[in-house]
Amino acid sequence: MPAAEVAIEVEGLTKSFSGKVVVKNLSMRVMKGQIYGFLGPNGSGKTTTLRMLCGLLTPDSGKGTALGYDIRTNSDAIKRRVGYMTQRFSLYQDLSIRENLEFVARVYGLDAPEQRAREAITRLGLNGREEQLAGELSGGWKQRLALGACILPQPSLLLLDEPTAGVDPKARREFWAEIHKLAAEGMTVLVSTHYMDEAERCHEIAYIAYGTLLAQGTIQEVIAQSRLVTYTVSGPDVAELAEKLAKAPGVDMVAPFGASLHVAGRDEEALEAAIAPYGREPKWTWVRTPPSLEDVFIDLMSASKDNFQ
Repeated sequence: MPAAEVAIEVEGLTKSFSGKVVVKNLSMRVMKGQIYGFLGPNGSGKTTTLRMLCGLLTPDSGKGTALGYDIRTNSDAIKRRVGYMTQRFSLYQDLSIRENLEFVARVYGLDAPEQRAREAITRLGLNGREEQLAGELSGGWKQRLALGACILPQPSLLLLDEPTAGVDPKARREFWAEIHKLAAEGMTVLVSTHYMDEAERCHEIAYIAYGTLLAQGTIQEVIAQSRLVTYTVSGPDVAELAEKLAKAPGVDMVAPFGASLHVAGRDEEALEAAIAPYGREPKWTWVRTPPSLEDVFIDLMSASKDNFQ
């Protein structure tokens, strides 16, 4: 595979803080123009991974390249080509949208900062709000402004750390439409998220649980790798049924979805034996269904051990 097509390639990345391993022996490859999603429980090393991949944090061990530069010896070169949108809004609350963007353009030494700011305002649909103070914006508008500031210097790599937390569904959809446009233009995007619908918008995903990479690939590949067999059961008293099934050998996951349950197991024969007594009850309807991405992640999370406990 030509090196020019690979945006990030790392092997064996490990990072510890205060004697606790936060990321353990992580290896992965991200292609140019790809949207790569990171998922996993809180405190699982997603943010630490993002920072190591772009040269913002030095790994304890392991090697790799980002944008053609060694992540250990050329971190400054990488950082100059990265846009990083953190979980917390980090622009000036008492400056307007226009003032914030012009300030960022000047910090990066861009030509014609006023024009660059106007272009970003137009691209992200902020026209008419130019003079509104950043501190007065809703979550969705703050998100657009933060993204505009990140892409102002035209980075090759964009890092988004849970960028849509607390943002309404319409704003999230518009945000992701812009991310796909950026990726189509050649920008590589690494994004951490807890939303399954957002994970499904990524070209590839990785599931990290307490420092360990448990699954990676396309959505279809990750679901196939899980080897889950899943049933959906509906009817009365499903909460009571869930308690019984959770204790049954062969059942690896029971999760409520609305008025029904998703029941899954990795061993098909053992699962069938576990649910057989309940399958004969006429009050419940059992349908075998393909596992969803959420089924897979709930199963992975339940099998993971918190390394800080």
